[in-house]
Amino acid sequence: MNLRNKIAAGTLVLASATLMPFLGTWEGNGQNTVYADKLARGLPTVCKGITRHTSPYPVVVGDYWSNERCEEVERLVVQKGQLQLADCLTNQQIGQNTFDALSSHGHNFGYVSTCASRAVGLINAGRIAEGCKALAWAPDGKTPVWSYVTDEQGRKHFVPGLHARRRAEARLCSQ
Repeated sequence: MNLRNKIAAGTLVLASATLMPFLGTWEGNGQNTVYADKLARGLPTVCKGITRHTSPYPVVVGDYWSNERCEEVERLVVQKGQLQLADCLTNQQIGQNTFDALSSHGHNFGYVSTCASRAVGLINAGRIAEGCKALAWAPDGKTPVWSYVTDEQGRKHFVPGLHARRRAEARLCSQ
């Protein structure tokens, strides 16, 4: 059983009042002009992390999106992603903050990756506190995870800002 029943019952909320500002902190508030995201190898990005992979509209560097279009597409993209996430979460004890933290992670790395993560595996196994910690840390508790980008030569580089986001997700998740 997945979490869609909790969503249908209103126990979990899609695009919650906590999640959307949280995403704005990390993805950008008021980012209405499409830019080439350096951390994503120049992928055109707008609003709160909207790309050609998620948007129903073309995302072209230099284009301007109104606040209304940003809000419309952000809500659509976040809700669609959260429904994907709900399908892979089997632990019915998950609360809104855990769901929102996992949603932020999925929004950043893709919901398929989040669903396949050690964090989701632990959370589904009932080990929520450990799963939340796994959003930011490897099993040794010292090595950052999900905080690296790969350059054109295939080399991984640690990005402190990504790790700050992972730590914030881990904190939100465990609240």
